[in-house]
Amino acid sequence: MKSTGLVHIYCGDGKGKTTTGMGLCVRAAGYGYRVLIYQFMKNNRTSERKVLEKVENITIIDGLEEEKFSFQMTEKEKEERRLFYGRQLERVIREAKEGQYDVLFLDEVIYTIRAGLLEEKRVVDFLDHKPQTLEVIMTGQGPGEELIKRADYVSEICMRKHPFQKGQPARDGIER
Repeated sequence: MKSTGLVHIYCGDGKGKTTTGMGLCVRAAGYGYRVLIYQFMKNNRTSERKVLEKVENITIIDGLEEEKFSFQMTEKEKEERRLFYGRQLERVIREAKEGQYDVLFLDEVIYTIRAGLLEEKRVVDFLDHKPQTLEVIMTGQGPGEELIKRADYVSEICMRKHPFQKGQPARDGIER
C-alpha cells in the first residue's frame, strides 16, 4: 500500500485529459488499488464507462442521465446544477473516505468550477483535508491558482490541431 497520495491535474485545451486520467485509473486498478471515479458535466453513457465498469477495483458513481455544456444551460438549469454538483462532491468525498479508496478521479471538476457550477473552495478544502494516502486526479480547462498550489503534478495538454476546427463533430469512442 502506498504511503502518500499525490494530487494530479491534467488541464488545457487539447484532447486527452480524461483519457490520461482514465489511463492512470486503469494502471492503479491493475496494481490492485481501489479506484473511485466521478465524471462532472457528463452523462452516464460515456464510452469509457462501458469498459471501466467491468474492471475489478474500479467504482464509478453515477451522475445525471442527461447533461449539456454549461453555455447551453438556462440560469435555472445552472442553479440546479450548482446544488446537484455540490451534493455530488460531498457524496463522492464521503465514499472515497468511507470506502477506503486509494485513487479518486474527479473528471471535469475543473471545468465545472470554471463554469461557476461548483465552488473551488469546496475542492480546495477537500484537498487540504483528504486522507493522506488518497491519490486524487482532476481534469478540466483553466485550473485556479489554489488548485495548482495543492497539486503535485500539473500537466497541460495543448491543442495544436483538432478536426473540430474543420467542422468534424465529436465521434463516439474517440472524442466521447
